[in-house]
Amino acid sequence: MPRIAGQVDEAKTEAILDAALVLFAEKGVSVSMEAIARTAGVSRQTLYNRFPSKLEIGRALATRRSDAISAPLRSGGDPEPVLTAMASALLDKICGDESRTSMRGVALMSPHAPDLARAIYDAGPAEGLRRLSAWLAEQDAKGLLVIPDPQAAAEMFAGMTLGHGHLRTMLGVPHPAFDREARARETARRFIRAFSPSAS
Repeated sequence: MPRIAGQVDEAKTEAILDAALVLFAEKGVSVSMEAIARTAGVSRQTLYNRFPSKLEIGRALATRRSDAISAPLRSGGDPEPVLTAMASALLDKICGDESRTSMRGVALMSPHAPDLARAIYDAGPAEGLRRLSAWLAEQDAKGLLVIPDPQAAAEMFAGMTLGHGHLRTMLGVPHPAFDREARARETARRFIRAFSPSAS
């Protein structure tokens, strides 16, 4: 079926982001926009129409990851299953095989492209924390949890979930074997217990 005039082909957008993810990890910030277009199998014009710069590509990659990790917060479920699902998504994205190259790529480019690194942080990890903080504030308002400082609690939750996982990923150190789903359930359970109304 032909596309309607002005309609964006999402498959091409995803191909660009997938190509950029690989190339940023391999070459850092020095990768050219032309190389990204070639690897994605799109024209330079298509690439620049969607992403005028590498900064915009980096921001889009971070947004895509943040959307995936924070998706459980939009489910409207009870706190424990929501936090279990978010912890599981966080472990998959940060400790999974895909993340090994993308996080190291960001670390490599940070000293040479601080604006790009900041854009990636703001659209990715920082946005994820903002969404979790807002969700925790909602749970506090409903009386389901007692969260006097949602921002601090959001950071605690991320730290409890990941431990040193993000450091191992960034440094390319193998992760010790662990049951991700069990870790996610245990993290959510302990977090809920710490912030339950009965604990205050």
